[in-house]
Amino acid sequence: MAIRQKMKQPNQIEANAQWHVVDASGKTLGRVCSEIARLLQGKHKTEYVAYRNVGDHVVVVNAEKIKVTGKKLEQKKYYRHSGYHGGLTERSLQQMLDTHPERVVKQCVKGMLPKNIPGRRMLGNLRVYSGPDHPHQSQIASAVS
Repeated sequence: MAIRQKMKQPNQIEANAQWHVVDASGKTLGRVCSEIARLLQGKHKTEYVAYRNVGDHVVVVNAEKIKVTGKKLEQKKYYRHSGYHGGLTERSLQQMLDTHPERVVKQCVKGMLPKNIPGRRMLGNLRVYSGPDHPHQSQIASAVS
């Protein structure tokens, strides 16, 4: 007779979500986004399971000061479609950083999260701000730089 071990399942009370502040100024886009995705998924916790949202809340500040390597500012393109014929718009990374730098970080992190319902809930725990100020001062428990 085999001995079966029961894995302890984390519930919402045990999975206490902490708040992390990530300062993106001077950091490479892909490297900081992979660290943010790891925090959102909860892979840094011991109670991590792939099918539950046990991740933390992440606040990203200074998204406008993020850097990229190579010629990505001119060559990387972001596409958006309005739904109408000929409604495809194309913008470069430089144009996106000039107008909406928080969208660049959010879209990068979105590509690194699971493409399912828990992944969309994890993305809801991400807050990105282009400047150094954010309104989440009272929730912040820990800071990651």
